[in-house]
Formats: sequence, C-alpha cells, structure tokens
Amino acid sequence: MANVTVIGGHGKVAQRLIRLLLEDGHDVTAWVRNPQHVREVAESGARVMEADVEQLDTDEMVQRLRGQEAVIWSAGAGGGNPQRTYAVDRDAAIRSMDAAMEAQVHRYVMVSYFYKRPDHGVPQDNSFFPYAEAKAAADAHLQQSRLRWTILGPSALTDDPGTGRIETGEGVTASSVSRDDVAAVAAYVVSHPWTAGRVIDFNSGDTPITEALA
Repeated sequence: MANVTVIGGHGKVAQRLIRLLLEDGHDVTAWVRNPQHVREVAESGARVMEADVEQLDTDEMVQRLRGQEAVIWSAGAGGGNPQRTYAVDRDAAIRSMDAAMEAQVHRYVMVSYFYKRPDHGVPQDNSFFPYAEAKAAADAHLQQSRLRWTILGPSALTDDPGTGRIETGEGVTASSVSRDDVAAVAAYVVSHPWTAGRVIDFNSGDTPITEALA
C-alpha cells in the first residue's frame, strides 16, 4: 500500500487507473483541474484535490505532495493550443517533478507516449510538434532527476476493452493500445518499484503485462 497522487485525475486513462490503484489497496489522491469534475472523480473513492497544474507554482505543488509516496502524471493540455501545450505538458510537468523531489516523494511515473527517443522526429510544421517537443523535454528532465522514475510510452490510444496483454521491448514499433491496458500497466509499475529507471514503450499484444515487464 502507498499514498499515491494521480495528476490529471479526470482523464480517461486516469479514471481507469484510479479504480485499479484503489483495488490494489493504495490510498489515492486525484488532482482535478475543473471543479465541475470533482464529484465525478470522488465517486471512485479517491480523495480529490482541486488543482490547476498550469497555475500552481512549485512551492504550491510541494505542499500538496507532502506525505505522498508516488506521483503519476496523467495530465495533458489536450492539444490545439501550442502555448498551453508547453505550459502544461512541459512546464507544469517539470514543476511537478521538482516538487516531488522537494516533498521527498521519490517515486514518479510519467504517462508519456510511444516515440523515437531521444529525438521525436516530428517536423516543426506539423501540428503535433508542440506536444512532441513538450513531452520530450519533460521526459528528459525526469530521466536526469534523482527521482525513481518510470516513463510509460503507450502507442495510439483506443477505447477497446483491455486484454491485460501487451507487447514491448526492442524492435517493437508503435501501433495502438487500449486505455484499459495503459491504466493496468501504470498500476503495475507503481506496485513494482523495481521497474524504476525504465522507459516502457508498448502496444496491445499477446504477452501478459506481468510477463512483458518482468
């Protein structure tokens, strides 16, 4: 059991993840930006904290993270506005990492995406470029930190039912994966701290999650 904060608690992956974490016996705090979503997320059984990461500075994040043992970043600007994409997916994410260090959280799981590392390779004139840049910068900052980090790189997300099976490892190229299985992978790595220090890019596949990540 651990005290776990999920940042971006109203997201589609996050809501699935919160249920799994609670089932695993964790004490879950969900950060939710929109006050209209607080009640919906609270119905899961998680403790809900209204927190707009775009507006919170590092010190404010530190205060909210004290006493926590793990942080899972599952927030995002949602695309469309490059300035907000950089503000949330890069700047706020980096502040949360620095805050986690200061609050002595130590364990940090980043929900990123499947891309060619370390250079994402997205052309600058592509509308996806700001997101790719923001995520690459955040991932790099996390890897250079002293946190016990794990970076998850799911490929294109679907709403298909989860299978509990994925493919990952050398030679695997991006395809697609269900949000159910992304949540299951995130819940697994939180409960298995030996996955720290790993970048795990993955798709739906044929191998049970426990075997794929062994």
